[in-house]
Amino acid sequence: MSEETTTPEVQHRTLDMESLKGLAHPLRVRILDVLTTYGPQTASSLADRLGESSGSTSYHLRQLERHHFIREVEGRGSARERWWDRVPGGISLEVGHLPDTSAARAASGIVLSEWNRNRQTLLDDFVRRGDDELPAAWIDASAISTANAQVTVEQLADLTRRLQQTIDDFVDGHRDQKERPIEGSRPVQIQFSAFPVMDADEHHEGR
Repeated sequence: MSEETTTPEVQHRTLDMESLKGLAHPLRVRILDVLTTYGPQTASSLADRLGESSGSTSYHLRQLERHHFIREVEGRGSARERWWDRVPGGISLEVGHLPDTSAARAASGIVLSEWNRNRQTLLDDFVRRGDDELPAAWIDASAISTANAQVTVEQLADLTRRLQQTIDDFVDGHRDQKERPIEGSRPVQIQFSAFPVMDADEHHEGR
């Protein structure tokens, strides 16, 4: 395990077992999601937002920095109040590429469960409060989309690849606005899901 504290620029990161273990704590996943969604934070601001102590958020920030998920914001804050931001780029968790061990399954389960819970929390919040608190233009520009299709695994893989590329291109094209927001911008989360329906059978000719 590296003790290096400098954070390399990462365009896209696929978690290996070492980095997965560094992320596999519910509060660390939540901290990383807050930094991703809302931008730079301090241990105190994270503690207020997440209902935790600043001592706890400070500890987990150090662990996230150690594994190069976050970096200190240069030229901002002080020795007593440091500002932290997420390292730019996407993060992938490919369970099939991890060791087939109970430790790998437990760690990936924590991260995937927290990612899903945090995404669902934001979506539920939008559904509950959006119409009352957001201008109509933001509601009209938003989408909660569900579609159903009968496809092969290769067709589904092609769809997810094309959708992910479109989203990645869009996010990359607006990445500068996260550090230097423009008038009228606000944090937005993009959620699209495509997955096999678990209680339906795969189709085979002749069956």
